Amino acid sequence: MKRPVRIGFLVPPGNPTCEPEMMRLAPPGVTVHFNRMVASGATGSHVGQEERNRQQLAHLEDTVALLALVKPAVIVMGHTASSYTLGQAAEKELVERIQKKTGIPFLTAFGSVLKALERLEVKRVALGAPYAYDSMMKSKAYLELHGLQVPGYGVLENVVNIYDETPERAYGLGRKVDTPDSQAIFLTGVGMPTIDILARLEKDAGKPAISSSSAMMWDALRTAGVQDKIEGYGKLLSLP
Repeated sequence: MKRPVRIGFLVPPGNPTCEPEMMRLAPPGVTVHFNRMVASGATGSHVGQEERNRQQLAHLEDTVALLALVKPAVIVMGHTASSYTLGQAAEKELVERIQKKTGIPFLTAFGSVLKALERLEVKRVALGAPYAYDSMMKSKAYLELHGLQVPGYGVLENVVNIYDETPERAYGLGRKVDTPDSQAIFLTGVGMPTIDILARLEKDAGKPAISSSSAMMWDALRTAGVQDKIEGYGKLLSLP
C-alpha cells in the first residue's frame, strides 16, 4: 500500500479557519498535520498584531521541530503577515535556516502567493486584507518590493476579530478592491475564510482569484510532488 503524503502547517493560536480549509482541499492520499505557533494576547484582533507576529517568529524553531516529528514532505508557515513583519532578507534567511535544520522543504504563505501569481502570469494584482489599514499597506509594499503592481487595494471594514469573519464578507472585499487593470485578486490573511468564494469571485470578476490559503495548499502539494487537480476552488488549484 502506498504511504500517504503528509503536509505540515504551522498555524497561529486562535485561528479556527486553517485546519478545516486545508483538510477540505487535501486530495486523496494526502494527510494534513498542524501545530500551533506561540503567541499571547487577544488572537484575531487588530490590536497587538505586530507583537504577536514577532512572538510567533521568536518561537518558530521549536514549533517547527515538533511538527517535523511526523515527517511531512513539506512544512508551510500558514501566516502571511509574518512575512510582512520579517522583510525580504530575513524571510529568505528563515526559510534556508529551517530547511537546513529539518531537511524538509519549508514554505511561507507569502512565498506561495508569489509562486502562484507567477504561475498565473500576473503582474498587476488587487489586494484585499482583513488587517488594520497600516498592516494592509505593509502587505501592499511587500508585494511591490517583489516586482508586482497593486492598482487596487483595501481593507475589510468594521473588523472586530479576523477569526469571526465570513466567506460572504471576504467575497465583498474581493469585489471592492478589484479594478479593471488588475489581472487577479489576492485576499491575504489565512484566518479569513476564503476558499468557498474563490470560484464565484473568479466568475463574477472575470479573472483569477487566490487567497493565502489556496496558494499555500497549491504550493505545498506541488512541492510534495502531488499533481492532482482540485476543482471548485479557483483556477490556481487546477494548475500543475
